[in-house]
Amino acid sequence: MKKIIPFLLPFMILSCSTRKTASNVDKNFDYNRLEKVPDSVKVENIVIKNLFKHQLLANRDTQYDSTRIVKNVYLPHKKLWDSCYGVIFGDENAHLFNNPKGMITWNKSLYEKNKQDFENKANTVLSIDLKKQLKQTLTKFNKLVPYKPTAKISLIFTPITGIIFGGCNNDQFALELNYKGADLLYTIEKGLPHELNHMVYEHFRNADPNRNTALNQTIDEGFACYFTYEFFDRKIPKYETVSISQQDWDWFIKNEKKLYTELKPYFSDTSGKNPLLQNDKIKLFPDAPKNINYWMGFRIIEKYVEKNGPDSWKDVYQLSVRDLLEKSNYEKFIDSL
Repeated sequence: MKKIIPFLLPFMILSCSTRKTASNVDKNFDYNRLEKVPDSVKVENIVIKNLFKHQLLANRDTQYDSTRIVKNVYLPHKKLWDSCYGVIFGDENAHLFNNPKGMITWNKSLYEKNKQDFENKANTVLSIDLKKQLKQTLTKFNKLVPYKPTAKISLIFTPITGIIFGGCNNDQFALELNYKGADLLYTIEKGLPHELNHMVYEHFRNADPNRNTALNQTIDEGFACYFTYEFFDRKIPKYETVSISQQDWDWFIKNEKKLYTELKPYFSDTSGKNPLLQNDKIKLFPDAPKNINYWMGFRIIEKYVEKNGPDSWKDVYQLSVRDLLEKSNYEKFIDSL
């Protein structure tokens, strides 16, 4: 992904702005407790940055602390804002993220519009022992995978959501606390193994000539879902790992042959603009549930494991995506339907 070089404005002229009233200061929200939250938590090679803390604290008093936004929200994870958020939402939105002035402006207005929701989300995060959760996840994770990833993950509020829990590379990860409809506790518990597996899988992709294809993205997402299934000892429903309902899963199974047959020609596409990855826009299958590629990747790996044994999912790290597809016998399975 092309990196944008941000235009940095002088900090002095952006230091503060004054509110007209103090009506939005909630005496019931415990800012003292929030202040005690560490700016970051580190376990092994994983760092979680609590940027949301300073997004709230900057709005605590009648005088908006824009200096805090620059110093404690923008600069600590500058690559996330500049090279990820400043890119993925298009040139028309880059100015919101890749400079101090843009960051200061939206952090003020976004909080004012969503104050109660943000404080509720903050209370949810504060109810979790993040360091303990991260340690427990990594202890089990490291027993299952052949590589220890390095990552920076920021917990944030953002004016445009879309990442949910993910990022542009290992140093540019985010958990959007204000993503609509997301269950934060569930996302942190179940989403962390999923995202960590993306990082491990990516480590082994450099030698694969198909690493930029739609098939690779399908296997990547499907593998993260399948890994989550294994991480929780196959005790969570398959459909849940793919973030769909049982009804959606059943629809996919009912239409499996048609889906594979019509989507296979797009496996080699590198543009990203294909119905396997963007059916919601292209609508090759207008009635299909979301996450077709997640589900199909899961199914390919599931068939590989059925053929090669319960621990064979670990082979996926080392296999090229084409070899995986061939050795899974998924096409033969499709032909038998």
